Amino acid sequence: MRRLFKITLLCCAIAALVTTYLYNKNQNILSGHRVVVCIPVYGQSLALGEEAERITDFDSLRINYKGRIVNENLNYHFGGYSDKLWKRLIKRLIHYNWRTYELSIYSMAKSLVSDLGEDTVICVFPGGMGETTINEVNDFFYPPFINDIRNAHDMARERGWDFYVPAICWMQGESDIIEYTNVDYKKELKNFSIRLNRDIKAITNQKEDVKIICYQSNVITRAEKFDETNYNCIEMRPAQAIVELIKEDSLFCASGPTYPYNFINESLHIDAIGQNSIGRLAALAGINIVRRKEKSFGVLPKSISIDKNDVLIHFSVPRPPLMIDTLSVKPIKNYGFDVITQDNKNIMSGISLEGDIIRLRCCKSPIGCKIRYAVNGEKMKSGYKHGPRGNLRDSQGDKEKIVLKGQTYPVHNWAYQFDILCNKQ
Repeated sequence: MRRLFKITLLCCAIAALVTTYLYNKNQNILSGHRVVVCIPVYGQSLALGEEAERITDFDSLRINYKGRIVNENLNYHFGGYSDKLWKRLIKRLIHYNWRTYELSIYSMAKSLVSDLGEDTVICVFPGGMGETTINEVNDFFYPPFINDIRNAHDMARERGWDFYVPAICWMQGESDIIEYTNVDYKKELKNFSIRLNRDIKAITNQKEDVKIICYQSNVITRAEKFDETNYNCIEMRPAQAIVELIKEDSLFCASGPTYPYNFINESLHIDAIGQNSIGRLAALAGINIVRRKEKSFGVLPKSISIDKNDVLIHFSVPRPPLMIDTLSVKPIKNYGFDVITQDNKNIMSGISLEGDIIRLRCCKSPIGCKIRYAVNGEKMKSGYKHGPRGNLRDSQGDKEKIVLKGQTYPVHNWAYQFDILCNKQ
């Protein structure tokens, strides 16, 4: 009986493969010459939208945007994602929508279609796997991700369309924080960007670099040993690596951190509104890349200096003015800033906002201390209410907004979480 079941399952898989192949082969999505702009998302569970209730109507992606948003097969079968191709094909064939979640790339694609020319087709899909470290996601799940890009490219070329990958969206880091992998996250992510560029350029023959649009995971309180006053806060390594790569490396640019959003059960995964917000931020970064404008840095500390016992943090501010916001994110002491000594004490006595500068007043010299933002929060909590968070943002959301189910949400750039050594300057 078990053998018969396996044979039946195999036959179904083969039938699905053949049916989907023929469907894709013969489907004429759009007429005329097109330029396919492919920006997939890659990482672990947040890349796959785990737990985020789907609010995007897949038919609307096809109808409302005139067929210009497609998946890795250059058709409109969204959802049903799996690390195994045959499972994915069966799910799509039978319209299996259980565990079909809201992905950031749906929002991103809608924004890109609106901003780019009518001859442009936006190709989006996710890759990776939940509950995986950076080494695991870049070893076991990288080949099928690259294969999806190759497949999309080959199908585009068969139709006489141009195809290139200006960027991928990176959403990974939770497992490295929680599991204390202690890898050199910055080095591993940089190596990934080099490998990704080599492999994609070999497929597309494009000269343009493939940029990495970086979100930031902010789940440090879910790490068992987390202590916000510990001078050596190893839980911050992945988040700090993202900050440094965006600041230092031309291949990396910003979307945004996750702490301003609602986490489902205040646990690991942002909800659909958060996914849509991250998607809009990714789209803004993507537009800058496609149009070769200045890259998106987000709200990051550009420099740190000392004025007697005060620390002056000069921020990059994409859309001035810089703001302290205690309505969108629940207020927290010193708006999320701390100055931690080598003997694990916080020496901050006050804070003020002065244009693009945050002034941290300390009760003694801050030299040799760790300057931190959003390194706090209640144990095992995530998100804007009780998780690691801060109240600093720019004013982009005064104009940039998303509308979901009749509600309007501003899309600000919130300051990235960071942990920086204060040297004498």
